Formats: sequence, C-alpha cells, structure tokens
Amino acid sequence: MEISGEKIAEIISTATALPFSINSIRTVGGGCINSAYLLEGRDTRYFLKLNHAEGLEMFSAEAEGLGEMEASGAIRVPHPVCHGVVDGKAYLIMEHVTFGSARGDSSRCLGRQLAAMHRCSRKQFGWHRDNTIGSTPQPNAYTENWIDFYRDRRLLFQVELAVRRGAGNALERKADQLAASLEQFFGDYRPMASLLHGDLWSGNYALDTSGAPVLFDPAVYFGDREADLAMTELFGGFSSDFYAAYREAWPLDAGYERRKGLYNLYHILNHYNLFGGGYLSQAEGVMERLLAEI
Repeated sequence: MEISGEKIAEIISTATALPFSINSIRTVGGGCINSAYLLEGRDTRYFLKLNHAEGLEMFSAEAEGLGEMEASGAIRVPHPVCHGVVDGKAYLIMEHVTFGSARGDSSRCLGRQLAAMHRCSRKQFGWHRDNTIGSTPQPNAYTENWIDFYRDRRLLFQVELAVRRGAGNALERKADQLAASLEQFFGDYRPMASLLHGDLWSGNYALDTSGAPVLFDPAVYFGDREADLAMTELFGGFSSDFYAAYREAWPLDAGYERRKGLYNLYHILNHYNLFGGGYLSQAEGVMERLLAEI
C-alpha cells in the first residue's frame, strides 16, 4: 500500500465519527485507472481507491455522483465516505459492498430501479460540475436544449479529442455532417433531463448478497434516459428481463431504436480516445450508418 494505513484509519474515524482500525489491507480489482484496496476492521469494511494527487477532482466528482444517485432513493450505490489527498496520493473511501449472485427477480429489479432513478430530473441538461468518463474529461455545463447539449458536450467534444489523437479529417467531416442534422433523429421526441449513471455497462453494476442491484463507477449527469439504456446494449451483459421490466415501468419512445446508435457513438469515440485501435473504424462506421438514415 502506497500510503499509511494508520493515517487512512484516522481519516475514516474522523469522517464517520466512529473509531476504526485496520486489521488487514488487501489489493482488489479497481479497473485500469486506480489502485484499489479492501480495508477490513473488526466489524466494518471499506473500499479504498488511490491515484496520483492530480486525481482528486476525479474522485471528488465520483463521490458527488454516488451521492446524487444515493439521494434518489431508487437504487443502491456504495455510500461515499470521504475523499482527499494524503501522502501525496488522492484517495476515495466508500462503503464496501459484498457482491452476491442473482436471485429470481434480480434483473427485473434492476430494470425497475433504473427507471425510478431516471425519473429524478432537473430543468436543464448537464450537471453542476464536470467529471470524467473513464479518465476522459466529461464537460457538463447546464444547457436548456438536449440536442445542443449532446452535440456540443458529448459528440463534438469527443471528436475534437479524437482529431488531436490523430483520427484524421474524414472523421471530423462526418461528425460535422451528423452534428448539423441531429434534429432529424428526434422528431417530436422531447426528452426530460433524467438522472443518468452515464457509464452503464455490465462492469459497473453488480448484485449484493441479497440479490439487489448495486451501481458504481458513475459518470453522472442529467440527460436523455435513452443514453443509459443505449449503453447497456453496446457491450451486452443485460438480460431480456431487465429490458422488459424497464419498459413496463417506463415505456420507451418508438424512436429509441434509431437513436441508440447515436448515443453509443459517444462511448465508441471515448474508447478510441482511451485505447485507440479499431474503435476509430467502428466510430466511422456508425457515423456512416447514421448519415445514411438522414
């Protein structure tokens, strides 16, 4: 461990106003961005993420995002305990959730609870602060119009990063054509500004020991709920029961099938910006298919 366990125990004790001492520290999976540890006390466990000191803003935004979802009362998230910098390292400490396996109604419960979270709304699209999607900056300045928000804060922002990475002019030309025609994908559909997880793939949800859904690693903002649903389809891992329960709780607009490729384009571009490789040709292929529908 790269920081003092004694200091971390003191930080937790101060944050919770309860005495805590660490009996054991174990390295656990925390994704490719952070180091992660399970801190075990006598009766309590905590999950610790570490990064360079410059990662404090990322952790601060993650903690606020978890708090936003927790406040909705719709679905379980790991409770954020505290974050800061110690021994030159940024840290985020949260409740440790022991994962279990599915029960009979787990997938349907996830669908219902996600729909309930999406019903939490704001008057504008965005969020009160920027955050990250993976390690990529995600701008969230509030915008009145969803199409404007998606065009400027999502699609064109990622395209600009991709061009800087060397994607080339062809991608930029296709993106500009698509951006100029976004309204054609919406017709009479006017989305509300729903509370979104923002990075909802199968690696960012699990089930606790009771079989109840748990969401974590959010990239929170208020946007079209279809964007969350679309990402669940990008890499798979969600059952037909999940989708059926979501639609029963809150039916989707008929145009969703046409828009989901548009929303997943954001994540494909982000994967190119993070990892390179074949994601560029995948993004260009999606753009070409979308442009052919105009």
